[in-house]
Amino acid sequence: MRIGIDVGGTNTDAVLMDGARVVSSAKTPTTANVSEGIAKAMRKVIADSGIDSAAIDGVMIGTTHFTNAVVERKRLTPTACIRLGLPATVCLPPMVDWPQDLRDLVGGESHLAHGGHEFDGREISAYQPDEVRDIAVRIRDAGLDAIAISSVFSPVNASFEEQTAEIVREAIPDANITLSSEIGRIGLLERENAAIMNSCLRGLAARTVDGFKAALDELQIRAPFYISQNDGTLMNADFAKEYPVLTFASGPTNSMRGAAFLSGLRDAIVVDVGGTTTDIGVLQHGFPRPAALAVDIGGVRTNFRMPDTYSIGLGGGSLIQSEPLKVGPQSVGYELTSKALVFGGDVLTATDMIVAGGSEVIGDVGAVSGLDADLVAATQARIMEMIAIAVDRMKTSATPVPVIVVGGGSILVTGEIEGASEIIKPEHFPVANAIGAAIAQVGGECDRIFSLAEMNRDDALNQAKAEASERAVNAGAAPESIEIVDVEEVPLAYLPGNATRIMVKAIGDLAGAPPSVSSMNGGN
Repeated sequence: MRIGIDVGGTNTDAVLMDGARVVSSAKTPTTANVSEGIAKAMRKVIADSGIDSAAIDGVMIGTTHFTNAVVERKRLTPTACIRLGLPATVCLPPMVDWPQDLRDLVGGESHLAHGGHEFDGREISAYQPDEVRDIAVRIRDAGLDAIAISSVFSPVNASFEEQTAEIVREAIPDANITLSSEIGRIGLLERENAAIMNSCLRGLAARTVDGFKAALDELQIRAPFYISQNDGTLMNADFAKEYPVLTFASGPTNSMRGAAFLSGLRDAIVVDVGGTTTDIGVLQHGFPRPAALAVDIGGVRTNFRMPDTYSIGLGGGSLIQSEPLKVGPQSVGYELTSKALVFGGDVLTATDMIVAGGSEVIGDVGAVSGLDADLVAATQARIMEMIAIAVDRMKTSATPVPVIVVGGGSILVTGEIEGASEIIKPEHFPVANAIGAAIAQVGGECDRIFSLAEMNRDDALNQAKAEASERAVNAGAAPESIEIVDVEEVPLAYLPGNATRIMVKAIGDLAGAPPSVSSMNGGN
């Protein structure tokens, strides 16, 4: 049996699954101490099911903890950056495009050194080990141990980054080092930004993962646990400590994977309505459609893998303003169950309007019976308009497509959505995010530029597939279960040497997972 958990800004959702069957589920308010909320949710699903905790063979956790740290500018470690590329790239130093407040908080030091490669692997300039040693000593003397290392076109050749990491560890044995080639894609600044962000989050990641483990120990759960990645797959706890940025946007991703599993659809639009926001994403072959452009995280452009999602300030706790009519983006958030009118509070929320309209019976219906009928109808129409506009924004054509509605706030969807061929609200829709975490497999990917003037296409594809498979295994996948689920080739006409960008995604079952888990994913 597996427990899937998704920690959101408002609620912590948990499900206990036996193969493809949902045994029990729980939705509890998210606590300031995330581990306490997780323990409470797990305790509830175990108690409701009556099972022995020894029967649990895996716990899968999705969390917004690391995204929130960047957005809120909290719990971030000052980080030094070493970039290899002189004499190129001088005009755009590291963190040049970061918001000033975040740069002041994170930007310990930045250093430029010789090295780097062209797209085809040729050196820009000779690597100088002594230059790097001097930089490492300066970083050590500054009292910094979080270090991001980037090199021009390192996804093509990462040797200079790897050499630099070895030299830095000689000077700073306990250094927390992130190589940009292990996280980001083509594009120096965005890849470097992702590496810096990863390094500044590693201290928090270690504390958070240890907190998750403490919550499991408290409940005497000895099963291994995994963290959701933002591509719909999992990584083991140790891998999550090393690469916390890969959890960014894992919440909407879990909801999309859960929606695919519950509905049986592999291609659709998913509308996930929470307490504060509504996230809209697109399913392609059962997985979230990846973002094609650089993604902004807390004001910083990054280019590591992220799902293509669109969020609007609409949720069950959204505040309602009558003159003029306005729904959200302000929200009571996790205080919905104490502040909304139907729960004895004094704040008019979107949930109150839905109950007043008769679509749902929640809490004290009499508390909203006196609301103006015209205002209630206008609010419901505005909510549906906001959702329809967001869905239309995510579509790539005018052709109607299926829309799957999930999330605890999906009671807000009370009518037809323009542009939808059908609206599906599957069973267990309130906890689709936790189900998405529970059913996930382990993934790895490769995104590199190959010069087909130096190797043939088949060799390039095989090399990319091998690299993606290796990364999946390192994240916790069973080697014999690995399969390639996506291959994309993009010829780069503006580069010489018949250059082609190859992107490969591999997924596999958890190492040691029971057969029921493996077969469960096959239906998606």
